[in-house]
Amino acid sequence: MTPSSVHDIRNLALFGHAGSGKTTLVEALLAAAGEIGAPGSVERGDTVADFDPQEKAMGHSLHAALVHLEWAGHWINLLDTPGLPDLSGRALVALPAADTAAVVINAAAGIESGTRRMMDAAKGKCRMIVVNKIDAPGADLGALMDAIAATFGRECLPINLPAADGSRVIDCFFAPDNAAATAFSSPSAAHDAIVDQVVELDEALMAQYLEQGESLDPEQLHAPFEQALREGHLVPVCFVSARNGAGVRELLDILGKLAPDPTEANVPAFLKGEGAAAEAVEVALDAERHVVAHVFQIANDPYRGKLGLFRVHQGQVTPNSQLYIGDGRKPFKVAHLLRMQGKNTVETALAVPGDLCAVARVDELTRDAVLHDSHDEDYYHLAPAAWPQPVFGLALMTRKPADEQKLSEALARLMEEDPCLEVSFDPRNRRTVVRGLGEQHLKIVLEELSTRWNLQLDTATPSIPYRETITVVAEARYRHKKQSGGAGQFGEVALRVEPLPRGTGIELADEVKGGTIPTNFMPAVEKGVRQALIEGALAGFPLQDIRVVITDGKHHAVDSNEVSFVTAGRHALLEAVLGARPIVLEPLLDVQVKVADTLFGEVSAELAGRRGRLTATDSPAPGWTLISARVPMAALEGFESRLKAICAGESEFVLEAGGHEPAPQDVQAELARVFSSGNGGNGTH
Repeated sequence: MTPSSVHDIRNLALFGHAGSGKTTLVEALLAAAGEIGAPGSVERGDTVADFDPQEKAMGHSLHAALVHLEWAGHWINLLDTPGLPDLSGRALVALPAADTAAVVINAAAGIESGTRRMMDAAKGKCRMIVVNKIDAPGADLGALMDAIAATFGRECLPINLPAADGSRVIDCFFAPDNAAATAFSSPSAAHDAIVDQVVELDEALMAQYLEQGESLDPEQLHAPFEQALREGHLVPVCFVSARNGAGVRELLDILGKLAPDPTEANVPAFLKGEGAAAEAVEVALDAERHVVAHVFQIANDPYRGKLGLFRVHQGQVTPNSQLYIGDGRKPFKVAHLLRMQGKNTVETALAVPGDLCAVARVDELTRDAVLHDSHDEDYYHLAPAAWPQPVFGLALMTRKPADEQKLSEALARLMEEDPCLEVSFDPRNRRTVVRGLGEQHLKIVLEELSTRWNLQLDTATPSIPYRETITVVAEARYRHKKQSGGAGQFGEVALRVEPLPRGTGIELADEVKGGTIPTNFMPAVEKGVRQALIEGALAGFPLQDIRVVITDGKHHAVDSNEVSFVTAGRHALLEAVLGARPIVLEPLLDVQVKVADTLFGEVSAELAGRRGRLTATDSPAPGWTLISARVPMAALEGFESRLKAICAGESEFVLEAGGHEPAPQDVQAELARVFSSGNGGNGTH
């Protein structure tokens, strides 16, 4: 079967912390729907979603995987995403494809860092929480429900309730009169709480419910229920055990009856044009209109080539459809329209609005590309996503010089798949530098380079990406003049530099009057200024948070040329910066560490010894403390290994970019000394 109507489709992405059981839950759902004979096991390495050899070896999902199933006339697309904190970028690629973000919580572990991160990232989508492993020994489901409501809001309400022993779940939405014993609350009380929450959005329904005392049928609640999901006014909580099957069929019923179809979910924001000129455009779930589809994920398969997974937002796609990519002039033909079932593909004859499908062997495809069949939709794109910023780096060197081009191509492929992998070239040390979200992220990347591309690499710790900025306003004027017999060189530039708030970036302005610098030479001045901004003035690191205003200059009718004004602009900027009390900024990282309560003091002391500042503590589960701190990147080398030694491997460690702050004076002085001695800085740009 293939869905024939947008109303039949449910698009669900499973998010959550590693170990919450997302992949096992997918297996249970597939088995309950009859898509597979029996559930696979992560331990055995035979699950549908974790099909990559590296995933099987690690026992963790490394990429988002798409599967599908049919249940009670509904077509459910499921995206199983990685839960490792370092792979959050690979998980978030699934968000634009989903109408519902289901955040899975391990009942035994409670609310973990990945739970918080994904609940926050999914704001704007319809959200639900799935509490898994309800049969785990020692799981206190009532306390967990209280913690969920306290952490994420009173809009988090149970839509079914677990039995005390976790052997089954009791519906409290469609059958509130059930008197079965539950782990906490009662079906009637839980039903009333959901109805009270939902009818707040419909005054007429609220009047009927409160004033007349009439009970409401589920059908009457459907429209306001979907509105509450869209507006974040309701986050249903479901209970399940993927291992023993408790609540699995009930979860499928909830997805079919209550999860939004694409017409009931929040409409994605499509824009046409770039930058400030971009304008919002309407994209409708109408099969008769032009095709508009969004490529949300790229996978590079060694046998099938590049695979592009896309969601149809308008029109319908069939084999032989001719589709343009972005603003491309030449269309490609959809030779094979594919449905994904993990690594397996099934050809399909139709993709209707709201559907998720794939095409293979189209090298021009890129993640976030918009596919369309008319030039009316040229320059369409989704509003840019906010990805976690790469913070952890490694320098890579090939053992065979002949492999350098192969490494470049492999990294380009991996960046297509992973939005949080960043690659740059360190010109000072002539090395390729990769940056990711943590040590584990880059270990996985290295393993992929080895197994998928057979690359043998050596690694080194890259230089710290220090930056420079200024603290006061300053001005400078520089004249470049050179005579060499024939035509000479002449260019003079005056400019002013002003400090900007931290994190602002760079601004350039032109206040030249009277044509003292001809318009045709202004790009050359800007080029020279930007060169100096990259080179730095104090210690050889790129400048940031600075406004450069070009105020005046002079030119010569014969001797002025672009080279002259590039040189003048560069030197004027450097002189102005040196007069503006420049300082070196060091990168900071926001660190979250989950440790046993008994180790709080030792881990806090370790962070303090690395110049870390404690910013918050929390108790995510009994016996555990979540420590939040801000630590200089330069001081974190070796911390993960030290943490494992302190905690005997029983800990969690998450890094996020924390901006830049002035480095200690001794560090600044040493960096400036090294730069002035001619050895150059150690910045990786």
